[in-house]
Amino acid sequence: MGVELLRYDADVDSTYESHVSTTAQAYDTIAAEYVTLVGDGLASLPLDRSIVSAFADLVLRDGTGPVGDLGCGPGYVSSYLHGLGLKVFGVDASPELVGHARRIYPDLQFSVGSMTTLDNADETLGGIVAWYSIIHAPPVEIPKYFAEFHRVLAPGGHLLLAFFESEEGPLVPFDHKVTTAYRWPVGHLAEVAAAAGFQEVGRMLRQPLESERFRRGHLILRKV
Repeated sequence: MGVELLRYDADVDSTYESHVSTTAQAYDTIAAEYVTLVGDGLASLPLDRSIVSAFADLVLRDGTGPVGDLGCGPGYVSSYLHGLGLKVFGVDASPELVGHARRIYPDLQFSVGSMTTLDNADETLGGIVAWYSIIHAPPVEIPKYFAEFHRVLAPGGHLLLAFFESEEGPLVPFDHKVTTAYRWPVGHLAEVAAAAGFQEVGRMLRQPLESERFRRGHLILRKV
């Protein structure tokens, strides 16, 4: 699928709302089990921590505003960013996961909401993290996410994406344990982001661990 087929189209809005509702309900159903499974999701992942730390350094260097952990789940990335000195808030479409995040990290701010209709004013965020939180979105809807990220980020603000990488094969769906997800070629996702007004700063590919199925992709992007 070419990048030209992945530009924002308002006609996908109704499909998007249905997709988000379905995904949120799926996570609500298994929220307690999911929280137990992921635990402190970065504790045993030194390479993953390193790119989150690099992202935090970039945001702190520029000092352009708070960071939104969008699709925050149970909040472990928010907590890690807070520990690195960032002012951070989390948003997730799953009320159950937000409830767990508030219980586990009571000193942080979490709210139920949509990643593509944020309450934040234009150009007010210094950074955004979408840590495996766009993986369930049908590819045609990804530009809608990037458009909102671009709206709320301050000029020069940074975006960190984590996703399942297709090992430069085609963009393909797979049977994620919660609900259907997609594996992206890292270069393709970077091109879609570029079409939405982002410049690549860096990328990291990590081979799957023994308990994992797929290679992990990470992109740091800058709003231009």
